[in-house]
Amino acid sequence: MFKTINKDVSSEIVEKKSKFIANIYYVESVEDAEEKIKEVKKTYFDARHNCYAFSIYTKDGIINRFSDDGEPSGTAGAPMLNILNSRGLTNILVIVTRYFGGILLGTGGLVRAYTGATQEALKKIIEIEKDIGLEIKIEVSYSDFEKFKYYLKQNEIKLLNSEYSENIVSIIEITEEKLDKIKIDRNELNFKILSMNILREKYIEI
Repeated sequence: MFKTINKDVSSEIVEKKSKFIANIYYVESVEDAEEKIKEVKKTYFDARHNCYAFSIYTKDGIINRFSDDGEPSGTAGAPMLNILNSRGLTNILVIVTRYFGGILLGTGGLVRAYTGATQEALKKIIEIEKDIGLEIKIEVSYSDFEKFKYYLKQNEIKLLNSEYSENIVSIIEITEEKLDKIKIDRNELNFKILSMNILREKYIEI
């Protein structure tokens, strides 16, 4: 389980005529973050610097990366990452774009500007909790469908959609822990599971 954000946010500050634009994004992988960085660099192609930091939650541990993008080493990306880590936020990318205003800020001034822009944007986020879960396809009979839906509700399992054919085939989001419980309790449930298949792994809100 990890803390992340529910939507992208942005903010802007000005420090001695330099403009610092902070954009914060929800991302699910290193590739996702790298693609977003490319997009932002294209958007702000005329900026002097596009510094970034991101943190990604995986089963094997947390992946942290950052870049000063030409600013003096340690003045941008690392301080921004420290803020994310201190808040315990993962699956998050922050990019701070700088338009140079003609006045040098010095290393201390740069650290304050990049962290200030990041903190200003973070004021706008709403924190949520997610976990690595699964998208599952489950088939039940029409007569068991209401019992199945009641079980999902009682166990806080999200029903994404259902298709009605010979039987009812539903797509659900579920944690591995809750899936294990279904497997253990399968013969004791008050409805019968006709088939059950894992479609994919995904991050789910809990």
